Order: sequence, then structure tokens, then C-alpha cells
Amino acid sequence: MPLALEGTKAPLGVWGMTPERTERLESVLSKRQPDLTVVLENVFDPHNISAVMRTCDAVGIQDIYILNHKIEPHRKWGARSSSSADKWLSIHQFTNPNECFEALRKKYKKIYTTHLSSDAVSLHELNLTEPVALVFGNEHSGVSEEIIGMADGNFIIPQVGIIKSLNISVACAVSLYEAFRQKSNAGHYNHIKLEGEQLETLRTDWGFIEE
Repeated sequence: MPLALEGTKAPLGVWGMTPERTERLESVLSKRQPDLTVVLENVFDPHNISAVMRTCDAVGIQDIYILNHKIEPHRKWGARSSSSADKWLSIHQFTNPNECFEALRKKYKKIYTTHLSSDAVSLHELNLTEPVALVFGNEHSGVSEEIIGMADGNFIIPQVGIIKSLNISVACAVSLYEAFRQKSNAGHYNHIKLEGEQLETLRTDWGFIEE
């Protein structure tokens, strides 16, 4: 089951919103991409998680999944690293891989892990305009074999240096901005993609959040 921290925060009231603030929030909502998400598996450092959240907000991701099935669930994030991005995201926490993937499969066509293997493809070969979840593993051992086996494929970020790895928050940022490029070229940011109950809930919740 998702943990208690799932979901966007909802402070208490919408009264007093200025037209300028309403316009700004509506503009951000109009760029949200419900068909793109990030999954963080057993990431230890809350500051890395917070940095990922900041990038997610920047490219229009609304939902982020945090799967901790080998470490304790996180109870807080690094506020300075996130720059309060967590307030504007819908955070889904899981401790069971099967339950996490069941939730992902309902919304995303493909699930890819960042993993160096014989069948891994370049990040630039992925079609990131379709509904996609990108899984990033922890700072020491990467994505677990269990999650690799549950995913649809693996990708790598092209590199030509001696050290063939990037910090997780950097790797995530590079990957998400490739998705941003592809989706921008495909016109995904030109029309609102959020709809229904999720859109109305966010409109209400965001009206309560102080920056």
C-alpha cells in the first residue's frame, strides 16, 4: 500500500488568491505531463531525492514514485535541495515492488531502468513521448535485479569519460531534459494534458500552498 506521505499537500483555504497568482498556477498546470514519471528505488540520501523533485517540477512532472523495499521509508526531504518542489508534486511512496509496479502499469505504457547491460539502449533511442516511467536506483548499487526483471528495458546515458557513472540527481536531470526536448518537439506542452479529478484537486490544493 502507498504510505501516508502519498499525494499533494492540501493546506486549508483558497480565499485571497490574486488574479496574477491564479494565472501563474494555471499556466504551470497547463504544462504538467501526466504521462511521464520518475521512480526512485532505495535512494538513501534525501537531498538526492529533493534534487530530483526540483527537476521533476521544472520539466512538468506531477507524479513521482519512491520505492523503498530495502531501506526504511523516508519521512522528510532535503528542503534546501528541493527548493520546496515537494509541495507542488504528488508523491507516491511504496514499500512493495509489486504494488508499485501495479500502480505504474495503470498509467504508463513503458517502464525503463537505468542499467548497464548487453541489451541497454542509449537514452536518445527511447521514445519519451509515449507514457513512460524512468527508474533510477540507489547511490551504491543502482537499480536492483528484481526491478530490472520487472521493467520493459534498460537504458544508459552516453558518456565518453573514464568514470562511467553520474550522480543520481544528475543522471535523472539529463534523462528528464531529453524527455523535455522530445515532448517539446512533439507539442506536448502546447495544450493542457491534466484532466478530470486530478486537475480539479490540484487546482484546489495549490490555492492553499504558500510559496
